[in-house]
Amino acid sequence: MRIAPTVPLAPLQQQQLQSWAGSRSLPQRQVQRAQIILLAAEGRQDIEIAQKLGVSRHKVARWRQRFLDLGLEGLIQDATRLGRPRTVDREAIIRTTTQEKPYPVTHWSTRSVARAVGTSEASVRRVWRDHGLKPHRVETFKLSRDPHFREKLEDIVGLYLHPPQHALVFSVDEKSQIQALQRTQPGLPMKKGRCQTMTHDYKRHGTTTLFAALNTLDGTVLSQCRSRHTHKDWIAFLQQIDTSTPQDKVLHVIADNYSTHKHPKVQQWLKRHSRFHMHFTPTSASWLNMVERFFRDLSQQRLRRSSFHSVAELTAAIEEIYPASQSPSQTVHLDR
Repeated sequence: MRIAPTVPLAPLQQQQLQSWAGSRSLPQRQVQRAQIILLAAEGRQDIEIAQKLGVSRHKVARWRQRFLDLGLEGLIQDATRLGRPRTVDREAIIRTTTQEKPYPVTHWSTRSVARAVGTSEASVRRVWRDHGLKPHRVETFKLSRDPHFREKLEDIVGLYLHPPQHALVFSVDEKSQIQALQRTQPGLPMKKGRCQTMTHDYKRHGTTTLFAALNTLDGTVLSQCRSRHTHKDWIAFLQQIDTSTPQDKVLHVIADNYSTHKHPKVQQWLKRHSRFHMHFTPTSASWLNMVERFFRDLSQQRLRRSSFHSVAELTAAIEEIYPASQSPSQTVHLDR
């Protein structure tokens, strides 16, 4: 009978192999190779080790010899495979995915690219993963074409970073068409292995519009809920800001270019209230208005998962976070 070569182990090698053999986080193949060498070091033959670990005798003999030739490093690195080398044209996959369109559909799938390039779907998936390509996803964008974009940007950012002395800076906007949606059935609470659930269908009970003014100095909010968002409603909210702030303070109001904000009657009202100074964001750049972040928090933290039976109930829920007709020092902060 053929006798397998002896496998001598240094103390450090023995310790490292025992660590690998008992690991639950390393790849299974590395754990199994360490077990093979440890059993071989005990003087066991290849056929005995193969039966104990449930592998082939040839596999045991191969890794025994790899260890004798290369040591511990030989157990980590896979040997070069024999046979035909891979013929995947990675550049063709990338070029097809990024520079060509699949007629008549709008975007590629792994199967359609595989057919176009003449390779396997698994190869396409691997190349996409390595290069971060995700044709199934799309993101929206809008570039501002405002000819005075830079000047308006510097003006508003300057107000955020260096507000004028003896003045208050408010980021103001309205969140319109907030729907009072009543879920048709109660959802199930979250538990281990299952997230919170709610029905996809609902009943509509009307809408409201939230006017909000974020004080950029301390993060507090003045708010008002109204049924509409016309120029009259906008003026009414400006009046609320006027009466809720110290009269000796100049007010700088940042707003977007919604037509209501520039209505002739609004302009007349502003001329009669000279302490108001309007700063309009560039067109298609309402993201520059800081209050939009608070509208997002309101939707995520209070509205999206709730169920409302009436507009009055919806308004009450909003005013728990944005109390109406209060001074800035009394308003409630959303978690950020």
